[in-house]
Amino acid sequence: MKLNTIQRAGRSHFVNMGSIRLRQPFPTQHIEMIDPFVLLHHYGPYDISETNNPFDLGPHPHRGFEPVTFLVQGEQLHRDSLGNESIVKAGDVQWTTAGRGIVHAERPTKEFVKKGGTIEGIQLWLNLPSEKKMIEANYQHVKHEDFKSITSEDQKVTIRIIAGELENTFGKIKTQTAVNAFMIDAKAEGEQFIPYSKSHKGLLYLLKGKVIVNGTESLELDKNQLMEFNQDGEGVSVKAESDSKLLLLSGEPLNETVATYGPYVMNSQTELLEAMRDYQMGKMGFLPAN
Repeated sequence: MKLNTIQRAGRSHFVNMGSIRLRQPFPTQHIEMIDPFVLLHHYGPYDISETNNPFDLGPHPHRGFEPVTFLVQGEQLHRDSLGNESIVKAGDVQWTTAGRGIVHAERPTKEFVKKGGTIEGIQLWLNLPSEKKMIEANYQHVKHEDFKSITSEDQKVTIRIIAGELENTFGKIKTQTAVNAFMIDAKAEGEQFIPYSKSHKGLLYLLKGKVIVNGTESLELDKNQLMEFNQDGEGVSVKAESDSKLLLLSGEPLNETVATYGPYVMNSQTELLEAMRDYQMGKMGFLPAN
């Protein structure tokens, strides 16, 4: 198998988003986006209690893309203008297709805040192609135990298939575009080759631990946490130097003009203005504060 060569590796710097401090591997001044992935946030770990709860995101809109949450630790309450209300727990994934518009809110559950605990997760913004930006909004919540997984021959690497396909095993999430999302847990010395389509743009993001990628380059916390690959091979290989957790994403680039403003990802400034107008007119639905 020919490995995809490494295009670049980068740090995951901290940024402030209101009262929340989180890691933002992209976009940065060096990486605008990794088509079709628009944004990646790694939030937490936050120690949540009744006296410290920075992660309380009130109702806000989205249009034109798919905001995806991979919850690593903790418990969150999701509510949206479609009428969905669900408690997302550690290992669960919520995959929202904003399409023409949705209003949603996220926060730790009241019970979780009362007892205290740690919240950590990944939020990914996955672009939608121009012909699907105005489709009906949709929400998918899949629990940790419902995902299928594969295990390496050495029994030290487990890969949960969130979306897409790996070794004829398919993810539970129904996607609008050709995309893979795999959550990888590797014990020290565990090694695995992970194939994906040559048509895909791929990246690895390290949440914890240290791994050697393609036998030569390392990913470790506070150094290089993000690795982007060229489209010149059939996949990537990882070998853990310590117990590690990684997210592998791959998708077919859309190669379209992208215009973003706040919670909207469209193809032109005119479409962004229309999105702001439609939200103000209530065309994306309503969600009362709670």
